Amino acid sequence: MNRFGFLFPGQGSQKSGMGKDLYEKFSAAKDVFLCADEILGFPLSELCFEGPEEKLRATENAQPAILTVSIAAFKAAQNFIPGTKGYAGHSLGEFSSLVASEAISFPEAVKLVRRRGELMAEAVPGEQGGMAAIINLDLEKIKAIIAGTGVEIANLNSPEQVVISGYKKTLESLEEAFLKEGAKRVVFLNVSAPFHSRLMEPAARELTREIERIKINKPQGSFWANVTGAEVNNPEEIKALLIQQVTMPVLWEGCIREMVGTGFEKFFVFGPGKTLRILMRSINSEVKVKEISGSQDIEELIAKRENGEMEGIL
Repeated sequence: MNRFGFLFPGQGSQKSGMGKDLYEKFSAAKDVFLCADEILGFPLSELCFEGPEEKLRATENAQPAILTVSIAAFKAAQNFIPGTKGYAGHSLGEFSSLVASEAISFPEAVKLVRRRGELMAEAVPGEQGGMAAIINLDLEKIKAIIAGTGVEIANLNSPEQVVISGYKKTLESLEEAFLKEGAKRVVFLNVSAPFHSRLMEPAARELTREIERIKINKPQGSFWANVTGAEVNNPEEIKALLIQQVTMPVLWEGCIREMVGTGFEKFFVFGPGKTLRILMRSINSEVKVKEISGSQDIEELIAKRENGEMEGIL
């Protein structure tokens, strides 16, 4: 039987117009958007479909928006992908993966990530913080450059990409040093806060209370955690890791290598953006990946199933 890894993107993947065709063509996806609108008390769906980009980019909006689009895509597609499933999500995407694996209900998750976004925005207000991806530079050289600056390692994404987090002005001041040491590029991410750093400690303290209130079940399938890069299925341990994740690095490369090592060699990415597919190429180019972000992707799945081609789905 096929073993499929289900992956979910994090913040920075948002874009105006995302999810609109899913809403219009699949009732399962539409129900997810309507639920989010009702739970949050404002038309999140309208913000996803129409923007404006600046408002959608705000942390407190981007987080529930990406979660909602990701779960809408997943709900519309899940019945057409038979097999054993493993789940992982990048940063915010970890909440999407927990919803997909039935560890957290969607209503609780969308309310929680909205609050998570608010707390993160409050921790470093005014978009003073940011993140940057350092492309093709040795990790030890990156650590040497950021030593003593207050900037921290935020994501170990792939052999070619390390993300750092801190105050935006400091990040910008370090760009020349990274390039001088041999970095191919420095890419400033489309986020408005310094995630996965000690600057998020005020958010983590408040979020602890929010997470302790929600019910987490054992995932239906295998779940890999950002903080450890390892499989975790104990609900109380998952709660603790969700809190730690706010201030600790995302070990994304570790998650993927562990999943592949346990037999997951075909992956679906549910939600907006292409980042996770690009990272996969760098981590393991032999792994097959298909993005499910719009109605056309799901229609291809349906056609393969109807034609009896599910073994060749990827």
